[in-house]
Amino acid sequence: MAENIIEVSGVWFYFNGHPVLQDVNLKVPRGDFLVVIGPNAGGKTTLLKVMLGLLQPSRGSVRVFGLPPAKAAHRIGYVPQNVHINKTFPVTVLDVVLMGRLRSGKGWSRNSRQDLAAAQAVLERMGVWEVRDRRIGELSGGQLQRVFIARALVSGPEVLFLDEAMASIDAQSRGEFYDALDELNRTVTIVAVSHDMMILSRHVKSVACVNRELHHHDSAEITQGMLDATYRCPVDLVAHGLPHRVLCRHEDKRRD
Repeated sequence: MAENIIEVSGVWFYFNGHPVLQDVNLKVPRGDFLVVIGPNAGGKTTLLKVMLGLLQPSRGSVRVFGLPPAKAAHRIGYVPQNVHINKTFPVTVLDVVLMGRLRSGKGWSRNSRQDLAAAQAVLERMGVWEVRDRRIGELSGGQLQRVFIARALVSGPEVLFLDEAMASIDAQSRGEFYDALDELNRTVTIVAVSHDMMILSRHVKSVACVNRELHHHDSAEITQGMLDATYRCPVDLVAHGLPHRVLCRHEDKRRD
């Protein structure tokens, strides 16, 4: 049995006195590819930030590699939902990735051979080495996301958190993007947040539905019970990459 590298136990999180997360429990084993889904404002990003240590739970505890998240930060990679970057700034793909090698307290310094080798390795791994000298403003949405992931990977993390990483990628490119994540998942545990169930792939290993409470299923499918508890309305079920329509009976209140 794989070790659990993330353990969320009885976590509550309040914002302005209102519960955003309510008694959340979750265990993520090493090597997992977990997708966290749920409605907008359901608490997905909040849960991710609690696991990262960017937010402190109001109650409960979080352990990453057996430590408080802040003490395990050097083993964690993170691509936030909105990466604020000036696309007109004259910075190349390689420059952006090398930013991930900056060390706290050491300021700016020349990149070492090890830094350059690490950047090349992750850019090749994400399939964007050939655009290393291009400015980031010239990239497609899919290419840009791969570059941001490469920047998160260049420090050698063991677990990668992605917040809405697929949102800016067109449908045609999503298959290739998931293939890249699948290859990455051979050595890195992945936790990805998404609001769109239709992007689920056969590569996903487990699913968590979050709408204040959390419902976890340790395989790449969404059960009817999870949908009923999380959405309470007709939705699409995606199992192992194949879409299935799930229709719950709703009372039609329209009058003739």
